[in-house]
Amino acid sequence: MNDRRGPAVVRAPAGALSTVDGLSAMLTGYLLQTEAEKGRPVADAAALPERYRAEAEDPDRAFADATVFVARDGETATGCVVVTASVDGRVEIKRLWTDPAHRGRGVASALLDAALAHAAREGVRTVRLSVWQWRTGALALYERLGFTVVPPWDERPDLICMERPADLRRTAADAAAPCTGQERS
Repeated sequence: MNDRRGPAVVRAPAGALSTVDGLSAMLTGYLLQTEAEKGRPVADAAALPERYRAEAEDPDRAFADATVFVARDGETATGCVVVTASVDGRVEIKRLWTDPAHRGRGVASALLDAALAHAAREGVRTVRLSVWQWRTGALALYERLGFTVVPPWDERPDLICMERPADLRRTAADAAAPCTGQERS
């Protein structure tokens, strides 16, 4: 029997994201890794492109209308995900990140389950996300969760846009599979 509990996922307090211990580090980790994967590595948050630097430096302003979830192992932040405010009956999942030291422990799955449950409670019709084509582990997880590729709303090369109905009753726990360490979107 497996007694292992998953990570605790909490909703970060709106308007006080800067006070959430570890959140800025999680967002910065995601953004630095993404820039490196795109072939434009930068040394720190100060060197990120302005639109991304603002997310790391002032998450309250960058995500003022969004809902942010943070995964924790005790007092340590292990991952995060952002769910945008509803626009035309849709929300977007962004910045799904698991700290590399905590990958393979169900962090990304727990965060996705929290994001999808939030979307269903909000009564939206559609959940969407975008993912870089080289993040094959994340793509496979999203497909198991019922996301399908749709025409792009973001024209950046190598970015895949996906959607699924918000009320689809498929969770990451249902789609459980061994993690590959690439559960980033």
